[in-house]
Amino acid sequence: MKLRDLFVSGALMFSLIASGALAADADKAKKQAEIRKVTQAALADFYKAEPKLKADVAKAPGYAVFSTYGMSFLIGGSGGKGLVHDNKTNKDTFMHQAQGSVGLQAGIAENRTLIIFNTAAALNQFVEKGWGAEAGGNVGAAVEGKGASGGAGGSIISNANTYTLTRTGLQAGVALAGTKFWKDKDLN
Repeated sequence: MKLRDLFVSGALMFSLIASGALAADADKAKKQAEIRKVTQAALADFYKAEPKLKADVAKAPGYAVFSTYGMSFLIGGSGGKGLVHDNKTNKDTFMHQAQGSVGLQAGIAENRTLIIFNTAAALNQFVEKGWGAEAGGNVGAAVEGKGASGGAGGSIISNANTYTLTRTGLQAGVALAGTKFWKDKDLN
């Protein structure tokens, strides 16, 4: 009788552990699907704003798309998620983005960032190291995806071209910024 109770208890514990793992996998797949959906919507926005980007993305070794939310008044911060897509392997790497800035700036906005990698080495370095820094000025305004933005500045993500669209919000100023990108351990 004790052996049967031990077997039943063990089977019950195993099924609880297995069901928890299955639920975690389903949640992971749901989060990945949502990021992919936002990425496709962002790419459509970029292609609409600048049609030549579609060809640039297609012929590149890979690209990254991030959606961020942030606010600033002299000191600013933003954060978000996105993915890096390797066009050769068709693999997605899910990543986080965080940015801090200081300067003459004010605003609150949702932004989309597209990074087109010019070399496979630049793509791999970005996925493994993921660091960028910027200096420049920006003015942007948008409501429900309709608006304009413009700016000048530079990025130290080497061998890549970076584009930003303000999806909603208002922002203006000149600032020094540091941006950190890193792999999402929960989604990869």
